[in-house]
Amino acid sequence: MVYRGAWHCLVHTVETRGWRGLYTGITSPLLGSMAENALLFYAYGNFKKALGEVSGGPELSLMHLSLAGAGAGATVPLVLTPVELVKCRLQVQSSASSAAGFRRYKGPVDVIKKTLREEGFAKGLYRGNTATLLREVPGNFMWYGTYEGICKLMAPEGGSKKDVGPSVHLLGGALAGVMYWTAFYPADTVKSMIQSRPDPSGKGFAGTFLQIYRNEGVAGLYRGWGVTVARAAPAHALIFATYEATMNLLNSSKE
Repeated sequence: MVYRGAWHCLVHTVETRGWRGLYTGITSPLLGSMAENALLFYAYGNFKKALGEVSGGPELSLMHLSLAGAGAGATVPLVLTPVELVKCRLQVQSSASSAAGFRRYKGPVDVIKKTLREEGFAKGLYRGNTATLLREVPGNFMWYGTYEGICKLMAPEGGSKKDVGPSVHLLGGALAGVMYWTAFYPADTVKSMIQSRPDPSGKGFAGTFLQIYRNEGVAGLYRGWGVTVARAAPAHALIFATYEATMNLLNSSKE
């Protein structure tokens, strides 16, 4: 354990590497986030249609909307797994000792090249895909379910989601972000360990999960949950508010 907690990590990083150290590996998640959200909302729309949504027809039930979210969550690891592997390795190499096999990547492209060359595609670039799936499916079930539920709850009597404003979108998005990370946060802890581990022949999801639990207990599986949720609430609020504003703009231009 290098850090005693989120505050220790923040202070130590700034003291040793400056404020720029807090943004190590930002390129990969920044580009990956755009691709992830584009795919996620596209898949969500298609799953809603598959579950019976018709343009101009009645809204789907909250359960159907949540299931559409889970389906969308099953598609995003295609983009997300390699993106997060790159991010994890760039971030971990800054604090891990050179003897552990890190401090060898020049940037995101270098991570991809060396990972493919040394570990292959499925066991290298897509290492941790099972853990990503186990986070994304329940996470997006709760993400979309919470957001849509708040919109339904806050809609005026006899109205629908179309009748709520940006403040509801922000509130729903913030709560959705909290629920997304709470649904099965241990999967993210396991994923990060699997992806940052220098030994490609290490344990899989179940083995890593048990290793963390035996060594650190439940607290180890939820390490970093607080700071993650604190980051997620405003970020996800903006994601949904921006999405709704964009869709309203597009729909207005068609009329």
